[in-house]
Amino acid sequence: MEAQASTETARSHSRLDGLVALVTGASRGIGASVARELHDLGARVVITSREKERADLLARDLDTVPHELDVRSVDSVQRCVEEVIAAEGRLDILVNNAGVNRLQSALEVDEETWDWIMDTNLKGPFFMSQAVATAMIQAECRGTIVNIASQAGLVALDSRAPYSASKSALIMLTRSLAFELARHDITVNAVAPTFVETDLTANALKSESGRREILAHIPLGRLAEPEDIAHAVGFLVTPGARQITGHTLVVDGGWTIS
Repeated sequence: MEAQASTETARSHSRLDGLVALVTGASRGIGASVARELHDLGARVVITSREKERADLLARDLDTVPHELDVRSVDSVQRCVEEVIAAEGRLDILVNNAGVNRLQSALEVDEETWDWIMDTNLKGPFFMSQAVATAMIQAECRGTIVNIASQAGLVALDSRAPYSASKSALIMLTRSLAFELARHDITVNAVAPTFVETDLTANALKSESGRREILAHIPLGRLAEPEDIAHAVGFLVTPGARQITGHTLVVDGGWTIS
């Protein structure tokens, strides 16, 4: 009986039954894998994307409805969160996944590129977190927020100055929000992936020489898959991680340990 009770307790700490999760940028890559992971853990998952056709396909698989969202626009953010609350009645989990990058030398970056990256990767997560946390506080429910950062926020990488700056700032934003929102029983954490096999890294990984150079920095000798990042997010949003906040979980195969 004790063993059975222990198993049931462990199961309850790793499940999201009855909870509602919102994942931004969920039409492909890491976002889509995170959405599937949270769905498999029992959550009702709401996805957002600017790619309607891809989002519609995933939404059908998850028995949900996609919401249009441009994270760079505060009006779009507020409208999306209001629509989700009205449709679902609650919002327990936010995963700020939407992100962009453009490989350019720091000497070639123009203002449009800088603003596009910063508005998507930093401004978006801040105002999404603000809107969702406000709704969580009003509902007096325990909430959890996870930001998808990057190892590029921890170590310098070539031709990624704006991206690295945005992800480094996102890691600090995670800590700041965790500190402020702890009094409301809202945890805020980040996951920092290494290179993951997605559309975002396709240019960096398309040549064999480029791929070998990247793998040479990863002690485990392999790239991450979207599912690796999804599993990390899944852990951080379950009740079993309720005492973890302000933490950045690095999923990098060991890149940043040397």
